[in-house]
Amino acid sequence: MDKEEIILNKTREVLNKMGWLNKYKMEQMLSDYQSSEVHTIECISKGEFVNVTKIAQSLYMTRSAASKIAKKLLDKKLIERYQRTENKKEVYFRLTEKGREVNEIHENLHKEFLARDKVVFDEITEEQLAGFLAFIQRYSKHLDEEIKREGREIT
Repeated sequence: MDKEEIILNKTREVLNKMGWLNKYKMEQMLSDYQSSEVHTIECISKGEFVNVTKIAQSLYMTRSAASKIAKKLLDKKLIERYQRTENKKEVYFRLTEKGREVNEIHENLHKEFLARDKVVFDEITEEQLAGFLAFIQRYSKHLDEEIKREGREIT
Protein backbone atom coordinates (compact mmCIF):
# COMPACT_ATOMS: atom_id res chain seq x y z
CA MET A 1 0.00 0.00 0.00
CA ASP A 2 1.39 3.42 -0.91
CA LYS A 3 1.39 6.46 1.37
CA GLU A 4 -1.71 7.99 -0.26
CA GLU A 5 -3.75 4.86 0.41
CA ILE A 6 -2.44 4.58 3.96
CA ILE A 7 -3.29 8.20 4.78
CA LEU A 8 -6.75 8.07 3.20
CA ASN A 9 -7.61 4.67 4.70
CA LYS A 10 -6.46 5.65 8.19
CA THR A 11 -8.30 9.00 7.98
CA ARG A 12 -11.48 7.26 6.84
CA GLU A 13 -11.08 4.68 9.61
CA VAL A 14 -10.73 7.37 12.30
CA LEU A 15 -13.71 9.36 10.98
CA ASN A 16 -15.84 6.21 10.77
CA LYS A 17 -14.93 5.25 14.35
CA MET A 18 -15.70 8.75 15.57
CA GLY A 19 -19.02 8.73 13.73
CA TRP A 20 -19.93 5.32 15.09
CA LEU A 21 -19.00 6.29 18.64
CA ASN A 22 -20.93 9.59 18.47
CA LYS A 23 -23.92 8.24 16.55
CA TYR A 24 -25.81 6.63 19.43
CA LYS A 25 -25.76 9.72 21.65
CA MET A 26 -26.57 12.04 18.71
CA GLU A 27 -29.54 9.90 17.67
CA GLN A 28 -30.70 9.62 21.27
CA MET A 29 -30.58 13.36 21.94
CA LEU A 30 -31.68 14.53 18.47
CA SER A 31 -33.98 11.68 17.47
CA ASP A 32 -36.49 13.90 15.67
CA TYR A 33 -33.93 15.29 13.25
CA GLN A 34 -31.79 13.99 10.41
CA SER A 35 -28.07 14.67 10.46
CA SER A 36 -28.38 16.98 7.43
CA GLU A 37 -31.02 19.03 9.25
CA VAL A 38 -28.86 19.40 12.37
CA HIS A 39 -25.83 20.42 10.31
CA THR A 40 -27.91 22.94 8.38
CA ILE A 41 -29.07 24.40 11.69
CA GLU A 42 -25.43 24.60 12.78
CA CYS A 43 -24.50 26.32 9.50
CA ILE A 44 -27.25 28.91 9.94
CA SER A 45 -26.25 29.52 13.57
CA LYS A 46 -22.63 30.25 12.65
CA GLY A 47 -23.22 32.45 9.62
CA GLU A 48 -24.44 35.89 8.86
CA PHE A 49 -27.04 36.42 6.14
CA VAL A 50 -27.25 32.69 5.42
CA ASN A 51 -29.20 31.73 2.31
CA VAL A 52 -29.57 28.52 0.29
CA THR A 53 -26.35 29.19 -1.60
CA LYS A 54 -24.33 29.63 1.60
CA ILE A 55 -25.80 26.43 3.05
CA ALA A 56 -24.97 24.50 -0.12
CA GLN A 57 -21.41 25.82 -0.21
CA SER A 58 -20.78 25.21 3.49
CA LEU A 59 -22.14 21.66 3.48
CA TYR A 60 -20.91 20.66 0.00
CA MET A 61 -24.32 19.90 -1.42
CA THR A 62 -26.38 21.16 -4.32
CA ARG A 63 -28.56 24.22 -3.93
CA SER A 64 -31.56 21.98 -4.61
CA ALA A 65 -30.64 19.72 -1.68
CA ALA A 66 -30.05 22.73 0.58
CA SER A 67 -33.40 24.17 -0.46
CA LYS A 68 -35.20 20.91 0.39
CA ILE A 69 -33.59 20.77 3.83
CA ALA A 70 -34.45 24.43 4.45
CA LYS A 71 -38.09 23.68 3.55
CA LYS A 72 -38.16 20.83 6.08
CA LEU A 73 -36.66 23.10 8.74
CA LEU A 74 -39.21 25.81 7.94
CA ASP A 75 -42.03 23.26 8.20
CA LYS A 76 -40.68 22.08 11.57
CA LYS A 77 -40.47 25.72 12.72
CA LEU A 78 -36.72 25.42 13.39
CA ILE A 79 -35.82 28.31 11.09
CA GLU A 80 -37.59 31.30 9.64
CA ARG A 81 -37.16 33.34 6.47
CA TYR A 82 -36.33 37.01 6.44
CA GLN A 83 -35.24 39.69 4.00
CA ARG A 84 -32.99 42.66 4.53
CA THR A 85 -34.45 46.10 3.95
CA GLU A 86 -31.69 46.96 1.47
CA ASN A 87 -32.17 43.72 -0.52
CA LYS A 88 -35.76 42.56 -0.87
CA LYS A 89 -34.81 40.04 -3.56
CA GLU A 90 -32.67 37.73 -1.42
CA VAL A 91 -34.17 35.38 1.20
CA TYR A 92 -32.12 34.56 4.30
CA PHE A 93 -32.64 32.19 7.22
CA ARG A 94 -32.27 32.49 10.97
CA LEU A 95 -32.98 30.09 13.80
CA THR A 96 -36.18 30.19 15.76
CA GLU A 97 -36.14 29.56 19.52
CA LYS A 98 -36.80 25.87 18.80
CA GLY A 99 -33.90 25.87 16.30
CA ARG A 100 -31.59 27.48 18.86
CA GLU A 101 -32.52 24.73 21.34
CA VAL A 102 -31.64 22.00 18.82
CA ASN A 103 -28.38 23.78 18.02
CA GLU A 104 -27.51 24.04 21.72
CA ILE A 105 -28.03 20.29 22.19
CA HIS A 106 -25.80 19.64 19.18
CA GLU A 107 -23.09 22.01 20.45
CA ASN A 108 -23.17 20.44 23.91
CA LEU A 109 -22.76 16.99 22.39
CA HIS A 110 -19.74 18.19 20.43
CA LYS A 111 -18.25 19.64 23.64
CA GLU A 112 -18.83 16.31 25.36
CA PHE A 113 -17.11 14.43 22.54
CA LEU A 114 -14.18 16.87 22.56
CA ALA A 115 -13.80 16.42 26.32
CA ARG A 116 -13.82 12.64 25.84
CA ASP A 117 -11.04 12.87 23.24
CA LYS A 118 -9.05 15.67 24.91
CA VAL A 119 -6.45 13.26 26.25
CA VAL A 120 -5.26 12.55 22.70
CA PHE A 121 -5.16 16.17 21.62
CA ASP A 122 -3.32 17.23 24.78
CA GLU A 123 -0.42 14.98 23.76
CA ILE A 124 0.15 16.46 20.29
CA THR A 125 3.20 18.70 20.05
CA GLU A 126 3.14 22.11 18.35
CA GLU A 127 5.43 20.68 15.65
CA GLN A 128 3.09 17.74 15.01
CA LEU A 129 0.10 20.06 14.90
CA ALA A 130 1.81 22.44 12.49
CA GLY A 131 2.77 19.56 10.17
CA PHE A 132 -0.69 18.05 10.29
CA LEU A 133 -2.43 21.36 9.60
CA ALA A 134 -0.04 22.17 6.76
CA PHE A 135 -0.84 18.82 5.13
CA ILE A 136 -4.61 19.20 5.62
CA GLN A 137 -4.57 22.74 4.20
CA ARG A 138 -2.49 21.65 1.20
CA TYR A 139 -4.79 18.69 0.52
CA SER A 140 -7.91 20.84 0.94
CA LYS A 141 -6.54 23.41 -1.51
CA HIS A 142 -5.82 20.62 -4.01
CA LEU A 143 -9.41 19.36 -3.68
CA ASP A 144 -10.74 22.91 -4.16
CA GLU A 145 -8.71 23.18 -7.36
CA GLU A 146 -10.04 19.82 -8.58
CA ILE A 147 -13.63 20.88 -7.85
CA LYS A 148 -13.03 24.07 -9.82
CA ARG A 149 -11.27 22.21 -12.66
CA GLU A 150 -14.24 19.87 -12.99
CA GLY A 151 -16.60 22.84 -13.08
CA ARG A 152 -18.46 21.58 -10.02
CA GLU A 153 -18.26 24.71 -7.91
CA ILE A 154 -21.39 25.45 -5.95
CA THR A 155 -22.67 28.87 -6.89
